[in-house]
Amino acid sequence: MYGCRVIQRHRCVNRTQRGELVKELEGNVLQCVLDQNGNHVVQKCIEKVDPQSLSFIINSFKGEIYKLSTHAYGCRVIQRILEYCPTSQTRPILDELLDHTEQLVQDQYGNYVIQHVLEHGDLDDKAHIVS
Repeated sequence: MYGCRVIQRHRCVNRTQRGELVKELEGNVLQCVLDQNGNHVVQKCIEKVDPQSLSFIINSFKGEIYKLSTHAYGCRVIQRILEYCPTSQTRPILDELLDHTEQLVQDQYGNYVIQHVLEHGDLDDKAHIVS
């Protein structure tokens, strides 16, 4: 995936072009997230693109949060969402995460996601984890 590096380093595109570039992922988000190189592209999109343009990415994760959080590459993408997206987008993800707190804390990748909730989550989420 040489294109992965090209996309990650493409700094001279305007906001509209970034949104159009992200739309090219539609229908392939989960495949990219689970890919050794593709996950970096999705992470960079989350970091650099207006969160409102990312709704289709977040929607594609519905019901897959535990699987992604326990995956070597998927956990990184979930962490970026928790860092960069507003509560309106992270709430459904957090709700799924909190249903699996005990398992995620013990998982080699899931524990990093839980650490991110503790760092970026609200007080109720943090209280749920420590209780």
